[in-house]
Amino acid sequence: MRRPLLTVMVLLSLTGCGGAPAEVSTSSSASTPPTTTSSSAPTTTTTTTTTTTTKPRPKQVVVLDPGHNGANATHAAEINRQVPAGRGRMKPCNTTGTATNAGYPEHSFTWDVAVRVRDLLAAQGIQVIMTRQDDNGVGPCVDQRAAIGNQSGAAAVVSIHADGSTNTSAHGFHVAYSSPPLNEAQGEPSTRLAGTLRDAMVSAGFPTSTYVGSNGLSPRDDLGGLNLSERPAVLVECGNMRNATEAAAFSGPTGRQSYAAAIASGILAYLA
Repeated sequence: MRRPLLTVMVLLSLTGCGGAPAEVSTSSSASTPPTTTSSSAPTTTTTTTTTTTTKPRPKQVVVLDPGHNGANATHAAEINRQVPAGRGRMKPCNTTGTATNAGYPEHSFTWDVAVRVRDLLAAQGIQVIMTRQDDNGVGPCVDQRAAIGNQSGAAAVVSIHADGSTNTSAHGFHVAYSSPPLNEAQGEPSTRLAGTLRDAMVSAGFPTSTYVGSNGLSPRDDLGGLNLSERPAVLVECGNMRNATEAAAFSGPTGRQSYAAAIASGILAYLA
């Protein structure tokens, strides 16, 4: 006796996300062919590939302002002409700077240190703009130096100097900033830049000034380059060129590299 053949056919209808459920058809008779029904057309799967392009981040810009210039002393009329200095004041275009008792000039010191700082920053991917291109020219005036920083959109402007106190026992560095601030950049950004530079120089072993400012910081309202700045800006007086110990450090390449490394470290910490 033949047993009835039970045929079970399961038809799975595949659709995209949210499609109709699969249908199941059954038959209990061997003589009746199975009937299948599908309400869905064949599914086509499309794969979309999204490509994301990451633009390289623009380099951060730092302006370094080496104080004075090599030919200032022989161009008295040019550097003595009056220019705007902020807060409604006028001041001489520039000055000759000071020197050690042995005759090593401030303009040579500031240029050498600035070049070393430039190279250290450039090695870290920072774009550096110098307010003067060598140590043989005149100026630029303080208002022009400020304009270079403003026009560059610099993240930081750092002016490098050394002091010339006649008190030979006076020593140590200080960082000046414009105070009271004349714009937003001269407020928190500049005071933070000043504090970060101060901390880096202290960490490098340099003592804070014993004769200017307090704890290595000096708020000023009379420095044209700072008053006219629209970017975070400070001025670093690295020490007293008339002090024998500091004069020796200023006059040698090892000492100048130490100052440059500390200043570069402070700038990088500020930019981080």
